[in-house]
Amino acid sequence: GPKVTYVPPPPPDDEQAIFARYQTGMNFDKYDENVVEVSGLDPPAALMSFADTNMCHTLTVNIAKAGYSKPTPVQKYSIPIILAGRDLMACAQTGSGKTAAFLVPVVAQMMRDGVTASSFKEQQEPECIITAPTRELINQIFLEARKFVYGTCIRPVVIYGGTQTDYSIRQVKQGCNILCATPGRLLDIIGRGKIGLHNVKYLVLDEADRMLDMGFGADMKKLVSFPDMPQKEKRQTLMFSATFPEEVQRLACEFLKTDFLFVVVGHAGGACSDVQQNILQVSQYFKRDKLIEILHSIGNERTLVFVDTKKKADFIACFLCQENIPATSIHGDREQREREIALRDFRSGKCPVLVATSVAARGLDIENVQHVINFDLPSTIEEYVHRIGRTGRCGNTGKAVGFFDNNSDGHLAQPLIKVLSD
Repeated sequence: GPKVTYVPPPPPDDEQAIFARYQTGMNFDKYDENVVEVSGLDPPAALMSFADTNMCHTLTVNIAKAGYSKPTPVQKYSIPIILAGRDLMACAQTGSGKTAAFLVPVVAQMMRDGVTASSFKEQQEPECIITAPTRELINQIFLEARKFVYGTCIRPVVIYGGTQTDYSIRQVKQGCNILCATPGRLLDIIGRGKIGLHNVKYLVLDEADRMLDMGFGADMKKLVSFPDMPQKEKRQTLMFSATFPEEVQRLACEFLKTDFLFVVVGHAGGACSDVQQNILQVSQYFKRDKLIEILHSIGNERTLVFVDTKKKADFIACFLCQENIPATSIHGDREQREREIALRDFRSGKCPVLVATSVAARGLDIENVQHVINFDLPSTIEEYVHRIGRTGRCGNTGKAVGFFDNNSDGHLAQPLIKVLSD
């Protein structure tokens, strides 16, 4: 392929920009009602407030500055488990606060154990490696990590594909304690000898189900089988997943110590209850008219439209622009630079409609997405649950509409009824 020359603009690093955040909706207290099941041998007690841990002062201040006032259910149970040094498999839907659920305790332990400020050298030896399937998600995790390590000598670095490899290498060389990376770029950098693994104490796999769906299973296995990667007995491994199919269960048994704890928040793989869902019967040919009609009635509220192919994403975005509805699109074939501009236009409200394929969907934390429209329903019910999880995040309430076409979506009828009646 063509040589990738893209170098992403550095995120602003003044304190205000680092701690910028979005408003949580009013429904956050409702999170407390989320049933949490913990299974495994002697789990530690749940955490009722961030003040209850003996974390160092800097971290406590950063948590408050980042806008976390009380732990969400996944945080209440995961943080003490991780602080106790135990391995964890957590099932929690997107938007539940799981990023902080692993970052806070990992950073707390790194500060407790005293991390040497990493200095410029050819091969870095990070204490923590976090991997997630999409560039957007891994970047969000990195931006969150910057908040918790603010004012400490811990240096987080993010690397992902679609950008110049030399740029990734330069970022890493400057010092790296927490490496956030997508699987392909991670293996590439390790293969080039820029990352040594023998110092890894924490390994985090986020959106494990999605990583398997996207074909990264072999990459994850390769990562843990590098000769200098500490055996699972010698490191702490944390896995997060929105659903818990058999392949994820197998992966957990392979990667985690035998005494790992298993945390399930709400129904594993259940829809976000903060989302009002409507399914409309619309045949293929009338979908575009219906979409226009809905978007006109919505006005300027941020709306995510899901389609089944990359071509269609561009086509529908183009069609909407012709109808004077400012729209942009995001999918796997767009260059990284274009993906970032599309997200920026959507976040800023310049283009209130974002047309996307599923790949772009997972793990995207876009503030205040008020509506999700499934122009094309996905092929599986798990994917449906993931897509509508883009709205109703962090206690905000959202609305989801799905276009059901008898000819192509028949297989979803039964499972949809089940999700809708939950």
